[in-house]
Amino acid sequence: MNHQHKELAAGRWNQLCFAEQMANVGSEIERAISWKAKGRKEYSDRAFDRAIELLDLSIADERNRKRLKELLRVREALADCFVFDNTYQTTPESWQRYFHAFLFAVRGKR
Repeated sequence: MNHQHKELAAGRWNQLCFAEQMANVGSEIERAISWKAKGRKEYSDRAFDRAIELLDLSIADERNRKRLKELLRVREALADCFVFDNTYQTTPESWQRYFHAFLFAVRGKR
């Protein structure tokens, strides 16, 4: 696989706590939402692909086994929103609320 986040995929990702991992995924989703709102589909798609790559790294992280159901559901709902017909009717705002919680958790630790 050709990773966009080569350093993270090489093992650095597994050094991050769950909240840090999800905050990073959220950053890419923020980019995807922003580019989509600007009508830049190609950039939005790239940011979405990077988010899925990071989410897949979290799914593969053995420490997240207890959260596997949530991670897989998030992946499914993101794909539904950004690639398919948005059957779950998620909104950019709902994704921002979801991922901001992780960002706030990370900031609170520092």
